[in-house]
Amino acid sequence: MSWTDERIDTLKTMWEAGQTASQIADALGGVSRNAVIGKAHRLGLQSRPSPVKPNEPEAKAASEPVAAVAAPPAPPAPEPQVEAAAEEPPFRDEPVAPPTPEPVRDPQPVLRSVGPGGFVRQSPGEQAPPATPAPPRRLVPAKPSPEIAGKTTLLDLNDRICKWPLGHPGEPDFHFCGEKVNPGFPYCVAHCGHAYQAQLPRRDRRPPPPLPFGGPRVR
Repeated sequence: MSWTDERIDTLKTMWEAGQTASQIADALGGVSRNAVIGKAHRLGLQSRPSPVKPNEPEAKAASEPVAAVAAPPAPPAPEPQVEAAAEEPPFRDEPVAPPTPEPVRDPQPVLRSVGPGGFVRQSPGEQAPPATPAPPRRLVPAKPSPEIAGKTTLLDLNDRICKWPLGHPGEPDFHFCGEKVNPGFPYCVAHCGHAYQAQLPRRDRRPPPPLPFGGPRVR
């Protein structure tokens, strides 16, 4: 729906005549009441006064607070009556029964839980506070034995000395060579000759003896 000049003139005429927005919407057709109000607002037409007037008796009656219903007066409090002093019973010379002694209970067994491995766990009241740790001790390097004095041990190895072992690891004088290494190898020149040996050509190799009892032939 488009607002043409004729529809706008009709809107202005009916609006100034005091007709409601619903009546204007029915007269124009194809438009809602809110659309009529929005168009009148955009055209700057005079706004309509509110239909509810504050001076009307109905509105005034609605605005007044409802009076609270007065609560019925409380009944007067009864006067305190002085009670007569109760007469004391006559004194009787009767023997006083001795107090009943409390029954002696047998000691109950203490239940303990057994943890993994069969050890008995302690209750929170039996646990002792943790012991104070001892101060750290200063580690002093041990003196080498006289068998390896002046020799290269495992702690002295690096990339610049020969790592060829000398002796058996279980012997007290077991040590390493300690000479300057051959560049590119972990051993010195003398021990490289033992570690790396050239292999003979295949034609110069001597075949091993055949296995007994008709073993496989070596080709």
